[in-house]
Amino acid sequence: MNAELLVAFIAFAFVTSVTPGPNNMMMLASGVNFGIRRSLPHMLGISIGFMLLVIAVGLGLGQLFEQIPVLYNVLRYAGAAYLLYLAWKIANSGSPEGQKSGAKPFSFIQAAAFQWINPKAWVMAIGAITTYTPHENFTVNVLIIAALFAVVNCPSVGLWTAAGSFLRNWLSNPRVLRGFNISMALLLAASLYPIVVDVKGVF
Repeated sequence: MNAELLVAFIAFAFVTSVTPGPNNMMMLASGVNFGIRRSLPHMLGISIGFMLLVIAVGLGLGQLFEQIPVLYNVLRYAGAAYLLYLAWKIANSGSPEGQKSGAKPFSFIQAAAFQWINPKAWVMAIGAITTYTPHENFTVNVLIIAALFAVVNCPSVGLWTAAGSFLRNWLSNPRVLRGFNISMALLLAASLYPIVVDVKGVF
């Protein structure tokens, strides 16, 4: 991969990772409700899970969806249903420490597994492989792209977690926190709109 393509890809990775989407809405809410330290497994799960998804797409999983489009549609709507469930959980989160409701932050495994049904993650992965991965030494370049995406992705989602943690003191009032969580749940649900309207227009 030449330097020009590398710089272009890093810019793509940063912009797609830091802009609003299901992961970042969840990290913002997690930062508010659980703080940065308890949200670290969630952050790492996103980055590692997405890295594995990029590798899988690069090594042929993306071609499977091209050959059998119905599989992608199944994944798309399964992901949408799960996102609505997550939105409901966020809307019903309790105190900032999550003690009243018994809520817990996402584990590493949960966050990593979520990437496989996250529509935005699929679009990002397919875009990275089809646009920024040279065909010469393709497998090596896929691994480089995946690793770089993980490196860029982790601090990007971390910014949203830190922002949520910063807002914790402002949201100490239970009613204000309730309003915030409901707002985050609605934004997460709203991120499904492009999926429902047109799969090609997702994010």
